[in-house]
Amino acid sequence: MNKRLLYTAGTALMFAFLFAQCSVYKSMMNISRLKFSLNGVQNVYIAGVSLQGKNRVQDFSVLEIAAVTSSLAQGRLPIEFVLNVVAVNPNDGKGGYPRTDASLKSFPYRLVVDNKEILSGNISSPVSIPGTGEQSLIPLSIGFDLMQSFRDNNYQSLINLALNIAGKSNTPSTIALYAQPTVNTILGDLTYPGELKIIEKEFSDR
Repeated sequence: MNKRLLYTAGTALMFAFLFAQCSVYKSMMNISRLKFSLNGVQNVYIAGVSLQGKNRVQDFSVLEIAAVTSSLAQGRLPIEFVLNVVAVNPNDGKGGYPRTDASLKSFPYRLVVDNKEILSGNISSPVSIPGTGEQSLIPLSIGFDLMQSFRDNNYQSLINLALNIAGKSNTPSTIALYAQPTVNTILGDLTYPGELKIIEKEFSDR
């Protein structure tokens, strides 16, 4: 009788262990299906001057040129903009995967513009990514000094570069984000084993 009870208890523990392992595996698979993409920039400013409605240097007013020139005379040309990252959580309960809502707890990233690493940062608070298959927006506030980051560029080139970043020219800049997300799950925090390369118009999960 005791042996039978021990056998039954042992079998139950074994199945519980296998079930737990299966749950861990499913959770890992679900989290690995999150996808990210860049979705353009907005609210671009250089030296406090908005680039909205501007496609070339000639579109700047006299006062705006004066503001940019004054900043350059001080040896700097700050640019600020919002870089939009879109996250998609396809774990909507279809296709053999259970619905899994995700919470992006950490998103350390490196910003690369025209193959030049510019800065690093992270999100300031967690971002919810519901398992609906719909896009969730992650706006990143970016700011750096164009003149310090691109020292070899002249005045005209720096303004053109800002317009390129804003997507206002025929030769937009190549913007890439390298990020290593940490996602909060029922099993705890899960961090991607390596960085994802996130580019525009192409969802990345690796």
